[in-house]
Amino acid sequence: MPERVAICAVAQIKNEPDIWYQRFQGMVFACVKQILNQTGVTFDLTKGIGNVVTCSDDVFDARTISDSAMTDVVGAHYRGEEKIAQDGINGLGYAMACILSGHDEVILLAGHCKESQSESRRMCTNLAFDPFYCRPLGMDFTNVNALQARAYMAKAGIQEEHLARIVVRSRRNAARNPYARENPTVTEAEVMKSPLLADPIRELHHYPVTDWAVGFLLSNEERAKEFTDKPVWITGFANCMDTYFPGDKDLTSNFALTQAAARAYRMSGVKDPRKDIHLFELNDAVAYQLPLWAEGVALCEEGKGGRWIEEGGMDKHRVNLSGGMLNGNPIMLGGLARAAEAVIQLRGEAGSRQADGVERALAHGTTGAAGQHQAVIILEK
Repeated sequence: MPERVAICAVAQIKNEPDIWYQRFQGMVFACVKQILNQTGVTFDLTKGIGNVVTCSDDVFDARTISDSAMTDVVGAHYRGEEKIAQDGINGLGYAMACILSGHDEVILLAGHCKESQSESRRMCTNLAFDPFYCRPLGMDFTNVNALQARAYMAKAGIQEEHLARIVVRSRRNAARNPYARENPTVTEAEVMKSPLLADPIRELHHYPVTDWAVGFLLSNEERAKEFTDKPVWITGFANCMDTYFPGDKDLTSNFALTQAAARAYRMSGVKDPRKDIHLFELNDAVAYQLPLWAEGVALCEEGKGGRWIEEGGMDKHRVNLSGGMLNGNPIMLGGLARAAEAVIQLRGEAGSRQADGVERALAHGTTGAAGQHQAVIILEK
């Protein structure tokens, strides 16, 4: 059984507000071509890509069994293909398991989402709730996140000024990321005056509509040298699902993320994440989530998110140098965007945003209202 799993390549297109000029198949194919060119990997059934993992969503693709449209694009008409319909970072965990089991040696992972195709993201996410009790109330990810935001802000001493600081920093960091969605720079005053979406979440607190696609090539340790001289190793992965009904959970507890992070740390041998991990990419779809998720991965003590921001925790721990999901990544792909940035940083290829001495990084993905499902992956040089 192989001991380690390598990420041999990552390829992505630029995050954009509306890729009207290209179908999502073309978006993914652009990433697949980059992977082939970077690594020389083939679709040979004995020596090349043995399995494929895709990430897509039927609702946002506006079709049933959305991954069927990916079959030819990712070469899955010749081999197996598995679909991830939660945050795509779970696809990395699934591919890792396939390789560690000895079932596969080389796996292609590809994800896509065109949020611009839907008339309303909030109508789409309303479908995630049960049809009898929650969906008729109009629950969606935004208004349920707003309930969590209000509860967490009270618990952790988070003020409007803290949220504004998070947004301004996100836009500033994203400006150095060539793959990030292009957004105008904003001031803290502009953030605090932006319209409310669902109190206390303002328009600029929330990630914007975004289209994007990304691809990864993974292999076992023995095969990695065929495709790259700078492999990034997956040394830890875990996920956890919280209770389904929002009313059954403590919205500020971070239960699922705390569990996922602890298991990933144990698997990778991380004792103290504040010292042992050199870069964090946290999936902050909404501004208040950045300090909340920081608590969940043990970057700061529970209920101390406000103080953590004031004391410079975001910069001290190199959190979201990419700009984070807050700047714009589509739903389901936020975790893959975090992992892509971590790989680029570990390979020393992040250009003007490159951090020094990055030997180990954490990437985090979440989906569902109020962080219902959480996943954490540890990556190392």
